[in-house]
Amino acid sequence: MTAPLSLPADLRAMLEAVRRVGRPRLVGGGVRDWLLGIEPKDFDVEVGGADFETLHRVLDPFGSTDVVGRSFGVLKVRSRASGTEYDFSLPRRESKTGAGHRGFAVAPDPALSDAEAAARRDFTINAIALDPFTGEIIDPHGGRRDLAARTLRHTSAAFAEDPLRVLRGMQLAARFDLALAPETAALCRAIAGTFRELPTERVWGEWEKWAAKATKPSRGLAVLEETGWLAHFPEVAALRGTPQEPEWHPEGDVFTHTQHCLDALTTLPDWPACAAPRRRVLMFAVLAHDFGKPATTVRTEKRGAVRWTSPGHEAAGGPMAEAFLRRLGAPLELDAPVAALVVHHLAHHHGAATFSATSVRRLARRLAPATIDDLALVMRADANGRPPLPSADIHARIDELCAAARALALADAAPRPIMLGRHLIALGQKPGREFQPILDAAFEAQLDGAFTEEAGGLSWLRRRLGLPPG
Repeated sequence: MTAPLSLPADLRAMLEAVRRVGRPRLVGGGVRDWLLGIEPKDFDVEVGGADFETLHRVLDPFGSTDVVGRSFGVLKVRSRASGTEYDFSLPRRESKTGAGHRGFAVAPDPALSDAEAAARRDFTINAIALDPFTGEIIDPHGGRRDLAARTLRHTSAAFAEDPLRVLRGMQLAARFDLALAPETAALCRAIAGTFRELPTERVWGEWEKWAAKATKPSRGLAVLEETGWLAHFPEVAALRGTPQEPEWHPEGDVFTHTQHCLDALTTLPDWPACAAPRRRVLMFAVLAHDFGKPATTVRTEKRGAVRWTSPGHEAAGGPMAEAFLRRLGAPLELDAPVAALVVHHLAHHHGAATFSATSVRRLARRLAPATIDDLALVMRADANGRPPLPSADIHARIDELCAAARALALADAAPRPIMLGRHLIALGQKPGREFQPILDAAFEAQLDGAFTEEAGGLSWLRRRLGLPPG
C-alpha cells in the first residue's frame, strides 16, 4: 500500500486557498513517482473550475508569479516561504495546427472533466491525478494498472500528434524499467518519419534525461529499436548485427553487448554518487565505446583460429562519438571527455604487464578532461557487459591501474606542468616565442619521470639551456 503523500507546508497553504475557487489536482510525474515509492521532486497542480485571472489573484499573496504561460493557462509561483517554484495550470484543449512539437493550438478550458483533461497527456502513467484533500486517486485511463505491469502505453490517439513523445518514451522506459505496449510501439512506428520535425534542443533534452536518470538504460535502446526510431541514430543502429567472437562475447552482437554494458554501469557501486554532469559523460562513453566496431570488424586468424576481431575500433570510435553528440545537440563540453574515454577504453588490455609511472601520467594527460577514475568505470561496465563470462581478472587489472594512478595523485586529475614561464624568467630568459617549445619539452620530460618536483625541474631547465648548475 502506498504511503500518504506528504506535501510541503507552503504548497498545502496554496492548495487550501485555491480550493475555495476551483478544483485542484496534483498531476503528472510527481504522482507517478509517489505511486512508485519515489519521493517526488516536483509538484504540478491542475485546477479545474477556475479562470486564469481568479487563479492568479488567489496565488499572488504566496510569492512572485510568472504569467509567461498565460496563453497556455500556466502560472508559475515562486513561494515566498521556501523559494520553491510550483506550476499551477488550467485544464486545456489542444488541436494540431502544423508540423512539429510546437504545431498546436492550446485553449484553457476550466470546464473540462478530470478524464478529458488527462486524455491530452502522453502516457497513462503520467495521466494519473490525486485529490490532495481526500487522497482519491483519479485514474480514468488505467495508469496504475500499467505502472504495476511496468508498461508504457499511450493515453489516446492524440499521442501521434507530437513526435517528441516517442523520445519521452525512450527515456521514461530507461528511467523506470518499462516496456512499450505493442499498440504504442505500432503507433510510434507509424510516425517515425516525423523525427525531422523535432528541434535539436528537444531531442537533446530527452537523451540528457536518459543519460542522467536511467536505471535500466538498455530499455531506452529497446524502445528505439521497437519503434523504428533507431534509424535516426545511425551510430547506434549500426551496432545491431555487427558480430563478435562468441568465445569473448557469448552475449551476442555489439548492440546487445552495449545494452549489457549500459545496465552494468548503473549497478556499479560508484554510480549513485555520480552527479548528473559526470553521469552524462560516463553513459555516453559507454554507449559509444564500440561505435568503431561496425567499420573495423573482420574475420581473421588469431591465436590459431579464425575469429571475429575489430582492430583499431577504439581509435575509430572517438570521432564517431563526437559526431553523434553533435547531431544530438549535446553541450560542446561533452565531446572531449566522451571521445577520450572511447579511444582509451581498452588501455588496461594494451601495453606492459605493469603500469609504469610514465604510462599512467601519459594516460591521465590523454584522457583530460576525463580522468582515470572515469575510465575505470567505463572499463568495469565493459567487463561486466559479457554475461555469463567471469570478469574478476579484468577487474583486478583495472584495480592495478587505479592503484598506480592514486599513488601518483592522478586518479581524478591530469598531471599539471611543473615548469612554467616564470621559471624561465627566473633563470634570466627573456619572454618570447621560444618559451613554449622549451616548456613543452619540459612537460614531456616530466611525464617521462625526469623530475617530479620544482627543484628537479629547474635543474632540468638549466641543463637544457646550457646554464651552470644552480
